[in-house]
Amino acid sequence: MTTKKKYPVIFEYAGNGPFENRMGDKCSGRVEDCNLGFGISGGKDFIWVCIPFISKNRKSNQRQWWGDVNASVDYGKQVVKLICEKHGGDPKRVLLCGFSRGSIACNYIGLHDEEIAQLWCGMICHSHYDGVRRWNYPASDVDSALKRLKRLNSIPQFICQEGSVGQARAFLENSGIKGDFTFLNLPFPNHTDQWVLKDLPERKVLRDWVAKAIANESPMIRR
Repeated sequence: MTTKKKYPVIFEYAGNGPFENRMGDKCSGRVEDCNLGFGISGGKDFIWVCIPFISKNRKSNQRQWWGDVNASVDYGKQVVKLICEKHGGDPKRVLLCGFSRGSIACNYIGLHDEEIAQLWCGMICHSHYDGVRRWNYPASDVDSALKRLKRLNSIPQFICQEGSVGQARAFLENSGIKGDFTFLNLPFPNHTDQWVLKDLPERKVLRDWVAKAIANESPMIRR
């Protein structure tokens, strides 16, 4: 199917699964259980695509961490091209977002190399941020994270966290990387992406930011 009308696209990465904490917050790690794209778009005027992480055998969605990183990067490039060429996506208005593991993935996968880094007009990183802490997977150290972050260039990022986004803010302020960063503290302790499904003032802040990002109104955007 091809269409003449072009829509902004939200690509989303899921958090780790299966996860459940003492407050009852859950994450399955499945693409079908993502929430950010729907809450951001309100279910209209956007294309919303949830991208899997590719398992090491390249046969299934990886629910815990990365699986085959190179395969996931290649898949991301291919699905962006497919959606934009065949299904009405506007290549100049492509957003990447994610929750928890998916938030880390915005940089870990979305800035993995120069080619994939050129695809995005903005990123939304909710809860965790690449480089803030060391995780049990390769290249989670600060130096590796900074190499990826240097590929950000003019791409604006919206960075939010339950409670306080202070650790991510401090990491970026100390990184020496100059970027277009917007920070938002969320007034609840829950580790979840379902807050965007509620009519909260913070959701309006995020939606307003998205409207500017897809309109290319950031002063740093070179497109």
